[in-house]
Amino acid sequence: MTEQQDEPKGDLTLRTLAMPADANPSGDIFGGWVMAQMDLAAGIASSERARGRTVTAAMREMIFRQPIKVGDTLCIYTTVTGVGRTSMTLSVECWVRRQFSETRQKVTEASFVMVALDESGTPRPVDG
Repeated sequence: MTEQQDEPKGDLTLRTLAMPADANPSGDIFGGWVMAQMDLAAGIASSERARGRTVTAAMREMIFRQPIKVGDTLCIYTTVTGVGRTSMTLSVECWVRRQFSETRQKVTEASFVMVALDESGTPRPVDG
């Protein structure tokens, strides 16, 4: 997670505005809120790929590179990087567009493992 990157990788899956309720008293957005947005994006992308319900099984390493401030637009990009029998792995990148600016910065990234479930909540084949 040390490489510099000028452009996001993957599909823009979720875009939202960082609001005062998501911040600490200094105006920095809580990391937990960012993680929740990334989890939502992973859920959207994995559900589309599996054509059904999915749940988060694991998330691997997040390093926050830049702070997110109130008024920044959070843009989350996803890529399915692997598909197993009942699970899939997604690369999830979080970028911000700074308020009143065209400046875009990568904030964090993580790998999410999502599991496809049937109607009863039992793992099912992703492609089945």
